[in-house]
Amino acid sequence: MDLRRSFTRSFGASLSSKGRARRRDRTIHLLERFARDESGSYVIISALLMPVLVGTAGLGTEVGWWYYKHKNMQSAADSGAVSAATAASAGGDPSSEANAVTANYGYANGTGNVTVTVNQPPKTGNNVSNSQAIEVIVSQPQQRLLSALFGSDSVLITARSVALPNSGTGCVLALNSGASPAVNVSGGNQLNLIKCNLYSNSSASPSLNVAGSASVAANQVGVVGDVSGSSSITATNGIKTHVAAVADPYANVSPPAKPSCTNAKITVNANGKTNSLDPGCYAGSITVNAGAVLNLNPGIYYLDGANLSVAGNATITGSGVTLVFTGSGSNWGTASIGSNATIDLTAPTSGATKGIVMYGDRNMPAGTAFNLTGGSTQNFGGAIYLPKANLSFSGGNGTSTSCTKIIADTLTFSGTSNLQVNCTALGTATIGSQTAQLIE
Repeated sequence: MDLRRSFTRSFGASLSSKGRARRRDRTIHLLERFARDESGSYVIISALLMPVLVGTAGLGTEVGWWYYKHKNMQSAADSGAVSAATAASAGGDPSSEANAVTANYGYANGTGNVTVTVNQPPKTGNNVSNSQAIEVIVSQPQQRLLSALFGSDSVLITARSVALPNSGTGCVLALNSGASPAVNVSGGNQLNLIKCNLYSNSSASPSLNVAGSASVAANQVGVVGDVSGSSSITATNGIKTHVAAVADPYANVSPPAKPSCTNAKITVNANGKTNSLDPGCYAGSITVNAGAVLNLNPGIYYLDGANLSVAGNATITGSGVTLVFTGSGSNWGTASIGSNATIDLTAPTSGATKGIVMYGDRNMPAGTAFNLTGGSTQNFGGAIYLPKANLSFSGGNGTSTSCTKIIADTLTFSGTSNLQVNCTALGTATIGSQTAQLIE
């Protein structure tokens, strides 16, 4: 009995120890299975991260909105600066122009906490000393949403642009790309371009020559090549060399086909009265002698291989007139106007030759001579467009109401010439760009 109880007690204790071990192993096994079991974990993790994800997405959307506002505001500032500078170059009010333009983008000064500031010259940046530069600053505070967790102040969105007005429109353009020089002012001659520019497309050295005691005054001088005699040039907005060639403003303009021509030569002598001529085609030369007066009725006059000759002290007038010089072979129309001739011709304000008072056929030989040297009593209202001519010019009184633009292959200025481009009423084409440029 003692041995049996002892064995039973010992065996039972052994069973009890093994059972506990099995239960422990089973528990460990279940915990390992639980640890390996991924079902439902994504839901738990997502639930834990959802506030973070929603907050991040919301904050990203808010920052994206700020970025969009800044991009749109920058467009408003850019357009406002360019428009303000363009208005300034035309004598307008840059502040009013900038405010009108930014308002079109939804940024009206003083509305919705928007502030539009216009400074001339700029208050900051690289152009604070440039009196022509115009700075436009657009700003608007943005209310915080989720970002209010990081601060209570509104977020100020600001855009800034600086533009420089165009240097002005041109009134003289030499088209020849290689002549040396393409524009020549020599002797004691004076060329005064009032508030307008001189351009030469020649890449030669020199492209523009100012020699002897001659002088040139202009708003700006721009040449593809180089300048000789720059010390005799006064240019408000500087002398610029090695610039891009200026486009021919009338390259795509042609007059209507000419009508049938009359071959008769026309000579007008001094007879104490005003003689008149009607539009049409003239194959015979037209001569206006000293003391004679010829009035051209409105319309287009074709000189087909014919010359227009106006002697000194003769007078030729006409409003709404275009003189077209054409021809064929070796026979091309030209013009010669003597010193002290009184010329008062104004271009049409509409039609195919709008703004053009004198037009040269592009097919005539390059270097065809035209001499328009009437002096201060010679006034052409509109554009003198002679793209193949070697033009010698002296004229213009430079009054504030005058409009004369000269486009020729090459140009020589003699005597004193005064040109101004108050051409709005005539609708002449622009020589050179008038658009202001962003510089910051």
